[in-house]
Amino acid sequence: MRLPYVLNEELSDDLAEGRRRPEWMWVALRGERLIARAAWWSSPGADAPALLDVLDIDDDSSDPDRADVAVHMLRTAIAATTSSDARPPDYVRFVPPDWREDAVTKKAVEDRLATAARTGARLFVERLRLEWRPGTPIRAADERLRFRPVHDEEELLVLLTAVLEGTLDAHSRTDLSRMSAREAAASQYEDEFARYTSPRDWWQIATLPDGDAVGLVIAARNDYNPVIAYLAVLPQHRGHGYVDAILAEGTRVLAAQDVPRIRAATDLDNTPMAAAFRRAGWVNFERAIHMTWS
Repeated sequence: MRLPYVLNEELSDDLAEGRRRPEWMWVALRGERLIARAAWWSSPGADAPALLDVLDIDDDSSDPDRADVAVHMLRTAIAATTSSDARPPDYVRFVPPDWREDAVTKKAVEDRLATAARTGARLFVERLRLEWRPGTPIRAADERLRFRPVHDEEELLVLLTAVLEGTLDAHSRTDLSRMSAREAAASQYEDEFARYTSPRDWWQIATLPDGDAVGLVIAARNDYNPVIAYLAVLPQHRGHGYVDAILAEGTRVLAAQDVPRIRAATDLDNTPMAAAFRRAGWVNFERAIHMTWS
């Protein structure tokens, strides 16, 4: 396949740790030749898959119906892995950061997206996947701000609720279209942040010297990497350059653990956040294209 998949090296460990199951991994064969494949991922111990993150077609196959075979495989796999009254998990495809600039890569990516689209999926958002590497300078502390750990869950939920005002994040905007800001904040906390087993004192609140909260950063470690899981500035404090200091503090917390890298992601259209990562020397090493079944 001309579009190498970056997750290949993770599949064995994912199976051993329960993040994947054999029944969530499908292939379409013609004789001994692999025509297409699909696989879902979830948190260890989950009853159902959380997302489809492997969907491939043999780019070198001369079979004229290979696209139809891939679509048939995906439809069959979705029916077998998703309950009849549930929406299929989103499809997330990791692609090179310049995937549109090379004709061969562009076609390979578009073929996979078209396969998902023929089963009813639609494009939801494209995200930048970002990486900080050891040796990259970290911005000096901003004398305007102080940092402290989150006191408790309620304090965090209050801040997560407040920062949703004016959010540019596509997932958060979708949540706000169907639930209150408090409900959206609680959902994100329960579905993501509460699952991290890394120390909670890595979660930092930025304040002014008088204690007034300016923003927050959630530094954590997921199943694969140390990450900046969340970063936001409260609406009343936006436009003053605080985002740079908050990102630097989260980076500093994780860099102190002698990590080989730090990962983060932000929507392609969230240009202020993308610019903050760029100013801080983070590298856009990949993109992630998200598709959803309505």
